[in-house]
Amino acid sequence: MKRFRVRHRNRYIYDDQVGLNYGEARLLPRDAPGQRVLSSWLELDPQPDDYREHNDMYGNRLAWFNLRQPHRRLEITAHAEIERTSVSLPAASPAWERVAERLVAPLSGDDALIREFCLASPFVPLDAAAAEYARPSFTADRPIIEAVADLARRVHADFIYNPSATEIGTPIAEVLRERHGVCQDFAHLCLSGLRGLGLAARYVSGWLETEPPPGAPPQIGADASHAWIAVHVPEHGWVDFDPTNGSLTGAGHLTLAWGRDFTDVTPLKGVIYGGGNHALEVGVTVQRLTIDPGTEIIKPSFVDKSQED
Repeated sequence: MKRFRVRHRNRYIYDDQVGLNYGEARLLPRDAPGQRVLSSWLELDPQPDDYREHNDMYGNRLAWFNLRQPHRRLEITAHAEIERTSVSLPAASPAWERVAERLVAPLSGDDALIREFCLASPFVPLDAAAAEYARPSFTADRPIIEAVADLARRVHADFIYNPSATEIGTPIAEVLRERHGVCQDFAHLCLSGLRGLGLAARYVSGWLETEPPPGAPPQIGADASHAWIAVHVPEHGWVDFDPTNGSLTGAGHLTLAWGRDFTDVTPLKGVIYGGGNHALEVGVTVQRLTIDPGTEIIKPSFVDKSQED
């Protein structure tokens, strides 16, 4: 069992005064297989005039707020403490073709809801080129977990992580052509390829441990929001893969929300009146905590430098 403390700060600075600010935030983590949220809350400055929380259609935690007092700065900071335990993979998984065949057969109940993640979505068209890119990993009768792991490994090897190369709306075709992007691009590319092959795959947003344990390699995408994918495996459930790092997810991956693509898990969005242009500053620190088994005192394993600014 491992425990983490998260601090995710978003600071908006506006050129002009904002008179009204209506927003929604998906910055509160959810419980998930192998993950338990011990505590979490949002800190807003200025204080909102209205604030409510509820779950969206995918069970993600959504906070709605509005500010009616004039302001030229808004700071939203998510705080969370999360417990992670290991999640076992099945000893064997079915061939990917059998999984795809099952998804076109008549389904009912919760199984029918899985089919939504086989379809195109706003940022994930069923791009034929993406399916062709994925296909070499999906040889005849290959177990689905092995095939998706190989696809994640290939994306990590074939594409360059470049935060300045793309925007969130960059088409998958451009990402494929230029062979660069960020975690959101790589997740959308994999989703398009997997869905094009008839498999159910969803987008997962979250965080990565800022500093890995001693001896472990650094993870690409730490110090910011991260994104990865999950694929549905019959009789087992969803299995998460991180194409940016070319691997299955590990203890340092903390789930925030999931949906069809980025549009379903956007951390912050809303409408403002006034403000003119704005600048956004984002800072994320994910801190592994050391648990003393004798006293259950939780101590930071390193200094949270983001507290010093």
